[in-house]
Amino acid sequence: MAGDAELHALSIRELGEQFRRRTLSPVEVTRATLARIDALDGQLNSFITVMRDGALADAERAERALRDGDDLGPLQGVPIALKDLYQTRGVRTTGGSSILADWVPDEDAAVVERLRGAGAVLIGKNNLHEFAFGVTNENPHYGPTRNPHDPARVPGGSSGGSAAAVAAGLCWAALGSDTGGSIRLPAALCGVVGLKPTYGRVSRRGVLPLAWSMDHAGPLARTVEDVALVMQVIAGHDPRDPGSADRPTPDFAAGLDAGVAGLRVGLLREYLGDDVAPDVAAAVRAAVETLGGLGAHIEVVTVPAAAHALGASTAVLFAEAAAVHERWLADHRDRYGADVRERLEMGARLRAVHYLKGQRARRAMLDAFSDLFERVDLVATPTVPMVAPTFEEVRSEAGRGGLVRFTRLFNLLGLPACSQPCGASGGLPIGLQLVGRPFEEPTVLRVARAYERAAAGRRETGDRGRRN
Repeated sequence: MAGDAELHALSIRELGEQFRRRTLSPVEVTRATLARIDALDGQLNSFITVMRDGALADAERAERALRDGDDLGPLQGVPIALKDLYQTRGVRTTGGSSILADWVPDEDAAVVERLRGAGAVLIGKNNLHEFAFGVTNENPHYGPTRNPHDPARVPGGSSGGSAAAVAAGLCWAALGSDTGGSIRLPAALCGVVGLKPTYGRVSRRGVLPLAWSMDHAGPLARTVEDVALVMQVIAGHDPRDPGSADRPTPDFAAGLDAGVAGLRVGLLREYLGDDVAPDVAAAVRAAVETLGGLGAHIEVVTVPAAAHALGASTAVLFAEAAAVHERWLADHRDRYGADVRERLEMGARLRAVHYLKGQRARRAMLDAFSDLFERVDLVATPTVPMVAPTFEEVRSEAGRGGLVRFTRLFNLLGLPACSQPCGASGGLPIGLQLVGRPFEEPTVLRVARAYERAAAGRRETGDRGRRN
């Protein structure tokens, strides 16, 4: 079998090709992945539960099916992790909390059912910020998840365990959730690709809620194509999810290599101000210039209403989260971590007028972006205004709030948004955020793929130059 580093550098498609040529087997890959988790996760703490026996059973089923000619698609035999707020039949689902530490659901979340049906190997449940209500992944019950690039720094949250596991090669993809940036933020800080789909594109049935009108389920992986392949399995209408959109599911991977010629990309002025670290702003501008060099039309755009996004989204998110947790907060107040308890109590104190003002601002921003998307096909911004901060730097509310300044808006609007690496500063990744029209994930992924390939080409050229 290939060496550990070589094996875990393979993409999902490359891994699947080796399975089908029988140069690798799902069982040996799963064993190698479990060994890698044992070796590396003691420091990272990206998993709450490793599903060792279940993963090996999944791998054996996948291997047997492939041997018998039963091809279930590109995820068959591929180790995938789940943020630990996705229900898993027979395996505890903690939500990163003490309250649910011993809860074992009797059914899978809708997307877990889909992954099982696609023959994926479910390798484990990822650590998260308690009840997905925070951005640092400093969990008081299960310990902090640490950034694979520097263990003194946060991985981002609340899907920090999912992003760290993908970045460290402990799985090929992971499912996260995103209510204010919780897929894109850790994707940016850990240097992987994360997609928040359009609201309703992916079922949230069986996913512990935080804020009903802002919650999104979606994937993280190392490449844009890998994200598209996972989306192909998990997307689709679910009549048992009241928020699920009854729309056709496109082929997310089909047009990935179509290029960007003729597409119009708007660089959002409001999100490139003085509050963005200079290295981050420079990397994002350079990434957008790369898209221009590939044939996209670039325009600096302005949406003044975006300035109200943080306040409006806080009113909506905190109020809805307080409603979700009302009974538990009354009965188990002392079992919450201090930071999450404080936010929930803040949400409970919000008046109806604040929630309604947040919803009115949401409507105004939806109208503004609807007008903007008459002029451009995509919007580009930094994902986060800085590289990964240290745990010490984000222990204040102000320090944490800065991380979500550029992501919360697109939860409020329900738009598809992707974060991907676009450079580094001091060895720490920088994220580019691409945002599209509702249900136009294929366009977002197509542009992300074009940039990814151009950036990879530059790195290869630079490596050859250094070797020569």
